[in-house]
Amino acid sequence: MTAYLIVRAEVDEESREKFDEWYETEHLPDALRDFNSLSAMRGWSDVEPGVHLAFYEFSDLAAANTLLSSDLMKEFIKEFDRHWSGKVVRTREVFEVKQLLKPFN
Repeated sequence: MTAYLIVRAEVDEESREKFDEWYETEHLPDALRDFNSLSAMRGWSDVEPGVHLAFYEFSDLAAANTLLSSDLMKEFIKEFDRHWSGKVVRTREVFEVKQLLKPFN
């Protein structure tokens, strides 16, 4: 079943505008292309100020975990740190969808 890599970033207020622009125009499009994910989406928390979430969809858990431990991911981490070290704290999670319900119409 589908799996997701979720990146949670805590962005300081003074970096938010530049971070948002960089993620929109550079990082997310590059990640979608290079990660070979099915989709990529991102947004800002409406509950926790300064929290940015990015979701990368994969066909299965193995694909997401393979990316997470790859040299490609190490390069993306280096690039991210080059721009945001000391300004953004982030974590990564991988989860597999175990159940998906959709309403009947």
